Amino acid sequence: MLDNLHFIALLVTTTQLTMILIAVASIFLVFIIIAIVKMYRLKAENKKLMETNAFKDIDESYKDFTGGHLYGE
Repeated sequence: MLDNLHFIALLVTTTQLTMILIAVASIFLVFIIIAIVKMYRLKAENKKLMETNAFKDIDESYKDFTGGHLYGE
């Protein structure tokens, strides 16, 4: 009789299992939404940084001066 009571206490009803799965799925859904929002924010920041002068040529007036020199002669 005692073994039957322990077995019954370990049973989980379908409703309880459904509620647990819904709670876990909701938590993961929140994490996914947060990740998507962060991805779009980083994408926008990256686009803004790429449009600045930080990644363009530093000195466009530089000319190659080695053409006028005669090396090896």
